Amino acid sequence: MITRVPGIRVGHVTDPVGRTGCTVVLAPAGTVGSGEVRGGAPGTRETDLLRPGMLVREVHAVLLAGGSAFGLAAADGVMSHLEDRGIGFDTGVAVVPIVPAAVLFDLAVGDPRARPRPEDGRRACLAAEDGGDGAVEEGPVGAGTGATVAKLLGAHRAVPGGVGTASAEGDAGLVVGALFAVNAYGEVVDDEGEVLAGAVPEEEAPPAPPPGVGSAWPGAGTNTTIGVVATNARLSRERAHLLARAAHDGLLRAIRPAHTMFDGDTVFSLATGEVEAPQRAVEELAERVTAEAIRRAVRTRGRA
Repeated sequence: MITRVPGIRVGHVTDPVGRTGCTVVLAPAGTVGSGEVRGGAPGTRETDLLRPGMLVREVHAVLLAGGSAFGLAAADGVMSHLEDRGIGFDTGVAVVPIVPAAVLFDLAVGDPRARPRPEDGRRACLAAEDGGDGAVEEGPVGAGTGATVAKLLGAHRAVPGGVGTASAEGDAGLVVGALFAVNAYGEVVDDEGEVLAGAVPEEEAPPAPPPGVGSAWPGAGTNTTIGVVATNARLSRERAHLLARAAHDGLLRAIRPAHTMFDGDTVFSLATGEVEAPQRAVEELAERVTAEAIRRAVRTRGRA
């Protein structure tokens, strides 16, 4: 799990009735963060700050949420929670927590009026702090509660997505972990290209909505795969950005197609700075654990 990286903690808040939720990844002090956004329909917050060359290098938490753009409000609760604990960028007059966030579209799956709110961000932080054993629940929880995949042949043929996490170790104590909420337009495949989570066969699918009552084809903004890749390696902002790019290669290994105009695929990277490691080794592990986390998210199959 991503919590195999020392100091990384994860908390979920799940609304099983509204079929939405949020997931918070808390980072230890001094963590360097970056990220990479691809696809034509992202929903994000604080991503400009993560680019190489920006002033603030440290990231204190990452929020992943359902609720489409409404779900970004949950980041306010994460910021308030961290501020109460004195965690943030010290401006001299106040600490400002740096909380990048990304959301996925789940409004058509459950109650469209149900979406993560600031109090849910706070609750997810508390859940992360209480998770002393490092266990991370996977499947239809947190940001992945209402996630679906395989909508390329029509939204009515989608199957459930969810949250998945994985990790791996390299030489000299290197650890890389990943956590993803998978709500992809494409299908999830293994390394041989065999489909793990594909569209429901046409003869088994429910009828497509008639014209004017929704759409059998998902529009821009209704899909995205969002996640975090973390490592205990010591990385600069520039190297952390390359780490996020490498994780996108893992996303491409596991989802076909990915990075389309209908997706808002976003990867955040966190580097806690405990060990020295070659960039190539960190990136190779990141690609592997990203693909594995995405595949784990869809292991429990069923109809959306």
